Amino acid sequence: MRELDGLLRTHNCGELSKANVGQEVILCGWVNKYRDLGGLHFIDIRDKFGLTQLGFEAFKGDLGILKQVSLESVIWAKGKVNERPASALNKKMATGEVEIQVTQLKILSQCNIDKLPFLPTAKVEATEDLKLKYRYLDLRAPKLQKILKIRSEAAQIARNTLVDAGFLEIETPILFKSTPEGARDYIVPSRIHPGKVYALPQSPQTLKQLLMIGGLDKYFQIIKCFRDEDLRADRQPEFTQIDIEASFVTQEYIQNLATKLMASLFKLSDDFSISIMSYQDAMRDYGCDKPDLRYDLKHHILTDLFKDSDFKVFSSVSQEGGLIKGIFIPEEMGTFSRKDTDSLVEVVKPYGGKGVAFFKIENGQLKAGISKFITPDIFKALPEQGNGTWFFAADGEHSVAHACGDALRRHFADILNLKGEGYSFVWINDFPLLEWDRDLKRFMAVHHPFTMPKKEQLDDFLNGDVNDPEGPLKDLLAEAYDVVCNGYEIGGGSLRIFDGKVQDQMFKALGFTPEEAQSQFGFFLEALDYGTPPHGGIAFGFDRIIMILAGTDNIRDTIAFPKTTSASDLMAQTPSSVAGEQIKELHFKWD
Repeated sequence: MRELDGLLRTHNCGELSKANVGQEVILCGWVNKYRDLGGLHFIDIRDKFGLTQLGFEAFKGDLGILKQVSLESVIWAKGKVNERPASALNKKMATGEVEIQVTQLKILSQCNIDKLPFLPTAKVEATEDLKLKYRYLDLRAPKLQKILKIRSEAAQIARNTLVDAGFLEIETPILFKSTPEGARDYIVPSRIHPGKVYALPQSPQTLKQLLMIGGLDKYFQIIKCFRDEDLRADRQPEFTQIDIEASFVTQEYIQNLATKLMASLFKLSDDFSISIMSYQDAMRDYGCDKPDLRYDLKHHILTDLFKDSDFKVFSSVSQEGGLIKGIFIPEEMGTFSRKDTDSLVEVVKPYGGKGVAFFKIENGQLKAGISKFITPDIFKALPEQGNGTWFFAADGEHSVAHACGDALRRHFADILNLKGEGYSFVWINDFPLLEWDRDLKRFMAVHHPFTMPKKEQLDDFLNGDVNDPEGPLKDLLAEAYDVVCNGYEIGGGSLRIFDGKVQDQMFKALGFTPEEAQSQFGFFLEALDYGTPPHGGIAFGFDRIIMILAGTDNIRDTIAFPKTTSASDLMAQTPSSVAGEQIKELHFKWD
């Protein structure tokens, strides 16, 4: 597409070819490299589109200007496109068949090279903290330019796909009400209403449901969300969701729509489909609800096998209702030194694990680790008996054993290079509706308080004792679903509660008094009384999708101006203090 008139340049730095030879052109960009070859001067000029070589044999001005042209300065160059001689072709550059013989040159903006903290295109990268402090310099690097282009294109694909499916893009407020949705809210004190606050939305959950009550039928938006929680490589305090909600839908409709959206975003074939796995099977086989299925390494449940073992660590776990999981690594997949096995305790320690037991099988002989406790009966009952190594995660808490087994599986995939290329998608269905918090002595929502119980279990939900951790409520399943790609949860959703009686029971199960429910969700509960269509939706983690599309494992690479893992902006030095007068206006007092 031809660019609009009015630019300072006629072309960008990545588009000229032999077809342009003889044309007079104007380029603008940054000085990427300068070479003085004994009187022959060359500059590589750079913009986000690429590089072009400038020559100065036809220059009409004073070549002394080149001494003022430092790296990263912004220049304007006018000249004629010449074909390079065969000996000077550069196949590494898209424009490597031509150069511009410059007749006029202007320095639009001088870079103070003595203060420049790092070269954004240098082969040796700066530290991450330095790059975050000078993010505007790091944005000049081809890696981030490419990722942000992928992000822009993905947003347009998502919009087009959803609009074609009949969805309306509707904005919801950023300043809203503080509601408990699983993480801390970021709050904003009000100047006009002393002592009151707004909250930045963790998600537009109640708002999109109100749009369905309002008859909008199909809604989406690409929205910023905010959660004040501990961060990691795939999480930021402000993040972007592709948020979707629709009325009169089934779970099948939402999953079909999401599959179509994934096919568009990941450029997959029209017959692309996503496999389905229950939450229970995912936890049994992989120890997590977001398994990476590009490789196998399934867990084996071995709890009963060790019930009468002489290895007391395992027998006590088995007899006391704990969980023992094993992972078998065939010899052809990898072998392990004493140093390798000793280091595994550090892999499981962050998840509550105290160690990793193992033994090796070599030509039918058991060696090392806990091999002396593996009796012939136990060995015969193992599902794998070939050459290789067995590793075990065991704990009295099932959740700890699952998490340690998952950590080991991911660790082995990394050190043994098992992940491979491509994308592996899976739907995780049949999540528990509730889980009992032993400290708070009440149920917690596994997803959020607006998730519908399975239709066939609705009577058990409505009649169950909300104070009984062993009653029917503990076994209820939710009309909830997550979509996972390459070990990342990239989307999650559910069918929503649309009956006020069901919603009242949910708040009761979660420990809300009627007064607390009214205080925090009264506006929503009242809306449910005025005719609510059955509805459901899904929200995709847009930043995580871009991580996968761009092949990076750091979410900060996908965001123009990200925060650190301590939720700080090193560039703008935020969070920051504000003037006392402003604090006073907000009627806000520090402890």
